[in-house]
Amino acid sequence: MAALPSARRQPAASAPRPWIAVLEGFIGSVLILVGSVGVGWIANGSPMIRNSLVIAMRTEGAGVVTSTVLLTLGAMLLLRSWLRLGQSLINWGPGSLKTVVVAVIAWGAPMMLAVPIFSRDVYAYTGQGRLMAEGLNPYTYGISALSNWFMLGTDPSWAENRTPYGPLFLWLSRGVVALTGAQPDISVLLFRAIACIGVALCVIFVPKLAQLQGVNGARALWLSVANPLFLLSFVASAHNDALMVGLAVAGVYCAATRRGLLGVVLVTASIAVKPITIVLLPFIGLLWAGHAAGWGRRFLFWAATGSLSLAMLLLMGLPGNVGLGWTWALTDATPGYTGYSPSGFGGQMLEALGNLVGLDGMAIGNGFRSLLTVASMGVAAWLVLFGDPKQVVRRAGLAFAAVVLMAPIIQPWYILWFLPLVAATGIRNNWQIKVCYVVIGFFVVFGAQDQLFVWDFVKLQVGSGTLATAVAWTAVFYLLVLDVHTRKLLFSKESDVDALRSQPDTLTTVPRPPR
Repeated sequence: MAALPSARRQPAASAPRPWIAVLEGFIGSVLILVGSVGVGWIANGSPMIRNSLVIAMRTEGAGVVTSTVLLTLGAMLLLRSWLRLGQSLINWGPGSLKTVVVAVIAWGAPMMLAVPIFSRDVYAYTGQGRLMAEGLNPYTYGISALSNWFMLGTDPSWAENRTPYGPLFLWLSRGVVALTGAQPDISVLLFRAIACIGVALCVIFVPKLAQLQGVNGARALWLSVANPLFLLSFVASAHNDALMVGLAVAGVYCAATRRGLLGVVLVTASIAVKPITIVLLPFIGLLWAGHAAGWGRRFLFWAATGSLSLAMLLLMGLPGNVGLGWTWALTDATPGYTGYSPSGFGGQMLEALGNLVGLDGMAIGNGFRSLLTVASMGVAAWLVLFGDPKQVVRRAGLAFAAVVLMAPIIQPWYILWFLPLVAATGIRNNWQIKVCYVVIGFFVVFGAQDQLFVWDFVKLQVGSGTLATAVAWTAVFYLLVLDVHTRKLLFSKESDVDALRSQPDTLTTVPRPPR
């Protein structure tokens, strides 16, 4: 019996050291920072555009190629670091939460200084702040109503579009413009700081919420916040979704710990950033009412939750007379679809099949996408009304996932809307974690070769998009086939899987009291 403890310690002694993965990810993040200078989004009116080093990296073929390779390689190195960190913390014991937090900070810090990559929506935030400053309602006017709007980096697709954001974020945008005078580079840094407030809220409350649900907090944080898609989308791209998600997670935690009023306030603030989190509001009412509440008490707290939230949103809309203009984002669906969404891909297949047999394929495809949208609302409503009263947070995460995954348009960062709630309530170490690996990996690869900025006059023997795609898929091949560590995560023999069995794979991964 004396030999048994040492036999158990042996695997831990040979386990990879987490600091190596943290350092590797930091290097990847630095590569992203350097590469972003050459192929990231810089506003035409930015002083950076006239810097000699920046000019060389953005106008000379060698500079553009180097920047493309560094950016893509950095993203893929960050993906591997995340996977290896999960392997190194296989037991998720004491100290693992601190390690994950250190990884989030180390990997995110270089991105704080990066040129916006994978999206330039952050420049549209400045434009919407300018609209507010000039007394124009962003729910009525597009950014093209502003003089010199194009020089500040906004994508032309925003020219005539109304803003889909809530009143709180519009006032934050107005504040940024007041502080920076709409100077694009400083504005980006301030919007990134606002996004990092959301990241910090997730770092604080995801582990707390997970522990409340009987799930290992370090593992939940690693899955939902330390993953490269989260950091690239919410730090490097500076999306306001970070603040939306952070406020939502904090609100759910407060409501789940019998602070329902504060939960309503925080989730309403989340709605006032981006209205999509209105999906969570009925679940906040359920948490506020308590798991033992009957139908009468549930309806009472639903009414209180809805009334309080509406009153707050009305008050936030009074300054500037923006009112409830944000509701258009919920009622007017954005036209089109993405080909990789289930709705978009399925609609394409049905459209092709319909055309093949002589029917109106376009009508069939559109009908299918509309049907899935309605079905997602039905799924969300079912999860509000029925289910285990002790698993309300899980139900909220699944309802949010249904609304996102069944929509015609799925942007890469939309996955991050519901991932913290799902991770905090348990992602099992079976097909569920493998799906998580595949989805996050897919969107990191997709983002690495999408929306790279290269001037039209720069002549390259191989296009930057083609080069980024080649680097990304070479890295994927390495991770899946050649890397003796990461290839075990998706394709492994039973003996390899045994090495992973000590990872939490149930919804109750904290120590249980003895019976």
